[in-house]
Amino acid sequence: MSVTAVRTPAEFEAELQRYLFERAEEGRAVRVGEKEISERAEIVGRYRELFTREQLEALVEAEQAAGSDDLERLYRLRKTCESGLVEVELSAREDELENAILAARVTYRGEELPLRSAQAQLAVLASYEEREKLGVLQGDASAAFNDQRMEMLRVREELDGELSGESDAVKRNEEEKGISLRELSRVLTEASRAADEVYGRLSSKWFDRLMGDDRPEVPTSYHVAWLRRLSPLESTYTKDRATEVCLETLRSLGFNMDQEPNIRMDLDDRPQKSPRACVIAADPPRVVHLITRAQGGLHDYQAFLHEAGHALHYGNCDANLPYTFRSLSRDHALTEIYSYIFEAISREPDWHAEHFELSDDEAKENAEATVFLEALLYRRYTAKLEFELSFWGNFDNGGAGPDEYHRLLTSATGISYRPDAYLADMDAGFYSADYLRAWIRSAQLREWLTKEVGEDWWRNKVTGDHLRALFAEGTRPSSEDIAGRLGYDPHDTRPLLHELGA
Repeated sequence: MSVTAVRTPAEFEAELQRYLFERAEEGRAVRVGEKEISERAEIVGRYRELFTREQLEALVEAEQAAGSDDLERLYRLRKTCESGLVEVELSAREDELENAILAARVTYRGEELPLRSAQAQLAVLASYEEREKLGVLQGDASAAFNDQRMEMLRVREELDGELSGESDAVKRNEEEKGISLRELSRVLTEASRAADEVYGRLSSKWFDRLMGDDRPEVPTSYHVAWLRRLSPLESTYTKDRATEVCLETLRSLGFNMDQEPNIRMDLDDRPQKSPRACVIAADPPRVVHLITRAQGGLHDYQAFLHEAGHALHYGNCDANLPYTFRSLSRDHALTEIYSYIFEAISREPDWHAEHFELSDDEAKENAEATVFLEALLYRRYTAKLEFELSFWGNFDNGGAGPDEYHRLLTSATGISYRPDAYLADMDAGFYSADYLRAWIRSAQLREWLTKEVGEDWWRNKVTGDHLRALFAEGTRPSSEDIAGRLGYDPHDTRPLLHELGA
């Protein structure tokens, strides 16, 4: 086939499945530390003929001629072709940047540490002063790549605008997600402010308990990993029991995840393994990877449950669905609903009592800590979305910069975020909005399950039946579709505020 030949949508979809599988497996190997060099550009090169201007034009024509039944599938294929064209242009440069970051080292206590290892160490260092020292080293080393990050953002944005025909990044992402990002931000900011008093009380208590009462009034973000780990509770939430307890929790809902061969769990610890847990759905439902890096503490359990939600969603979708509705989506807001609903189990006091031999008062106290963390992360992402709207809304003229990033996130969380982390903290495609939509939706789903199943929804197989029916639909519905089925307005934050204690 010549490089200018084009495929029908069905042919494109079949070849796309092979390409995305190879790319996912390469990304997985680098992320888990099996490889120290990314070779994504080589894979993109092998599939270069899949992503051409002629192929994109053919998909546009097919979409314009399609009936309503096939319109959404063709839309997603067309958008994926656009993304593929960007990958063809940028993969070599992105490999170069990722490999440079992987090769970077910081010297701490006479030892050279990869950046990912330094990041992981911040979660386990007991000394506030030592976390501060290592945090500065890690942050400085990461910020050294900001010029390259900004250049990649500029080039990618120019290509995205050209290929989509929409030069405004905010409008382009609103069209893809089918929502108003600014209206979502307004609703979320109002909800965050409504929880100010509760958050102030929780943060004062748990900052003191987790970092000591001699901490600065506004601690730095170098200590967030320590906070999220709830490290002073490590003796209760031990590293070695995380897998056992989480699998038992899932079995109570009717999911025997350790007996599902299509869900492949990588729980090993490696120096270059990213400390951030994730799921890579290489070819759902056939091949789904769940990746965690346990370090001890409650966060291990929360991260496992969170990623289990993703893995079970992709691993239990209907294998007869078109590949597009098993793997491609407009955004990530749908699958994040399911990760959040599983993670929410860790906020149930009875879960703590049942698995960790705690008294009712101890269980309630530790569950409150998880509510504090949920409120902290919600406020952080609400501020992050506000910043990203300012950053991209005026991108051609400089947009919002590091000082605004620091101001918004510090004000929202009571934690000082260093200004020059603003680019390392930038997820593609307004992923912050997807997290936040899922926060609203999972709270609605939890309220619905409590009414339909009962207070013990989190250990009842009827809940598993409800979720399995949703998982079977794959990626086809939107987050807002799920809100309608549950009987909620998509912007109804009342259940979320209830979960945050407001």
